[in-house]
Amino acid sequence: MLNYIQYWRFGLAIAAIVLPSCLVSCANSGEAVIPDRASTRSTTLVVPAAKVERKNLANTIVLTAEFEPFQEIDVMAKVSGYVKSILVDIGDRVHAGQLLATLEVPEMQDDLAKAAAAVQQAESEVTTASDEVRRAKSAHDIAHLSYTRILDVSKREAGLVPQQEVDEIHSRDLVAEAQISVAQSSLRAAQDRTRVAQAEEARLKTLYKYTSITAPFDGVVTKRYANTGSMIQAGTASQTQAMPLVRLSQNNLLRLVLPVPESSVPLIHVGETVEVSVPSLGKTFPGRVARFADKVQESTRTMETQVDVPNPSLLLVPGLYAEVDLRTSHHDNTVSVPLDAVEGTGSSAHVYAVQPPGVIHIVPVSVGLETAQRAEILSGLQEGDTVIVGRLAGLTEGQRVQTKIEER
Repeated sequence: MLNYIQYWRFGLAIAAIVLPSCLVSCANSGEAVIPDRASTRSTTLVVPAAKVERKNLANTIVLTAEFEPFQEIDVMAKVSGYVKSILVDIGDRVHAGQLLATLEVPEMQDDLAKAAAAVQQAESEVTTASDEVRRAKSAHDIAHLSYTRILDVSKREAGLVPQQEVDEIHSRDLVAEAQISVAQSSLRAAQDRTRVAQAEEARLKTLYKYTSITAPFDGVVTKRYANTGSMIQAGTASQTQAMPLVRLSQNNLLRLVLPVPESSVPLIHVGETVEVSVPSLGKTFPGRVARFADKVQESTRTMETQVDVPNPSLLLVPGLYAEVDLRTSHHDNTVSVPLDAVEGTGSSAHVYAVQPPGVIHIVPVSVGLETAQRAEILSGLQEGDTVIVGRLAGLTEGQRVQTKIEER
């Protein structure tokens, strides 16, 4: 009986300790399971969006080429001779007409002296022939006057002057007249010889001028072949014998020869401006499409197109690589949207437009020019409309959303 009472008291004590803890735990558990009305409240989906704007759109292809001089030549000598002096070296900038080198041709001085003497001799012959013409004319005048007088006398006084004497005087008159023609022919021949001698002298003087070698255009000396005392053959000789003096490059205007793919050939236009990027310099320069071959090469299916790049400061150097952004098509001030706002292609293209008060409306659109970032909208949207960009999966017609405008 005593043990039973002890067990009973022990149970009441345990109950007194455990029951409050259970009540507290149950109370806390009841607070956790009560629904929070704020958390169950429906939330509006936030989507990235962009405005329909007018932009200048353009498609470009990037082509790589190497800068070339606008023109480059090896400066040759017209005549053979020794280099008396050379006034330029590698890297020198020269102007058109500037003296580059002087040749020494000793025998040419003798040829010039001989030609000058020939001219003087021919001019003396002209003087002699002119005097002979005047003498023949004087002799003819006397002979003709004598014949005229004798003829008048024989007519007035018949038989006074024998006819034989009249005939002899007439003959001398004719001879004197013929001598005038001979003298005039000799004069013309002497004049012709004078012109020949003068032409030969002029030719030698012209050749002598070629001993002074000048620059044909503004440029930079990129190579020097000869030194003082070098024997230079005439540029008309065979290439195995002829040696140039210097190589001259026009670098204030450079060329880029671009291989334009066949698909882009119809879109190339002379005068089109391009941007030329030079990676080694980290700079961009303006260029212009100056000319193209107008023929596609069968081996590469490309057309050679030349871009001229002004280089007044000579910062660019021939041989540098450049990247050219060649614009193949462009539409200015056209209605456009970011490219990732358009879903579908062709006749199935559409956008998710957001109309007040934040309701999605799926709008079919007609897409024009597409670039790497934007698409031209020909119909379906107007400037200022709002469209959803990015991932469009899961969006439905009439769904309410909240837009977050992004600058594109």
